[in-house]
Amino acid sequence: MQITFLGTGTSQGVPVITCHCEVCLSANKKDNRLRTSILIEDKGKVIVIDTGPDFRQQMLRANVQQLDAIVYTHEHKDHIAGLDDVRAFNYQQKKEMDIYATPDVQAAIIREFHYAFSTFKYPGVPELALHTIGNEIFKIGEISFLPINVKHYMMPVKAFRIHNFTYITDANKIEDEELEKIKGSEIIVINALRKTNHISHFNLTEAIALLEKLKPKKAYITHMSHLMGKHNDVQKELPNFINLAYDGLVINCRT
Repeated sequence: MQITFLGTGTSQGVPVITCHCEVCLSANKKDNRLRTSILIEDKGKVIVIDTGPDFRQQMLRANVQQLDAIVYTHEHKDHIAGLDDVRAFNYQQKKEMDIYATPDVQAAIIREFHYAFSTFKYPGVPELALHTIGNEIFKIGEISFLPINVKHYMMPVKAFRIHNFTYITDANKIEDEELEKIKGSEIIVINALRKTNHISHFNLTEAIALLEKLKPKKAYITHMSHLMGKHNDVQKELPNFINLAYDGLVINCRT
């Protein structure tokens, strides 16, 4: 299974338009982070988790020619706002896009993209097939997704385990029962917004502590604001098995 990090950043609490900090102005491409999303390629299927505002740019940058499904973690705008641009895949593939999401996320999608669900649709609107997910394993083709319940402050968010890979974004609390689902993962991706505390995201120290408890072979930090600091500087502070992810990073996972 191949994983591509389409985006590893966030605008959470960050004045992106006016920011002139050293991270935003860095010449190191690893510091240039679009909104958080990953691309999964396995067993002939191509799947994206979350479609933030940068979705179109990410698809073009990664030269994605096939997209079979989209899986959503939660309904915040920085994770669903780019869905409209799925229409290019509708046109190319001549079929609806399969969308896997909880009822709350589906409600947000229907509200935000109401024109895609109208009785009389304007030609060319996104064509979407909604599939409801809960706490049970679901499959896309031959790929199994195990939902993991995490908390984004008070908001329920889905993390996912696929084979020996676990992906956690927008979280700062995971109950012991849900941690059991993650244990044994060889690769874990987890959010860490910055070094200082945040109300709804792990900070870097918290993320490291959790990863040291879970003991994966490899781990990657994602969903970073510019307040995290520059990639090369922060990487030096991390344990050997933990890396900062960056846009365009490709990793392979055993299945």
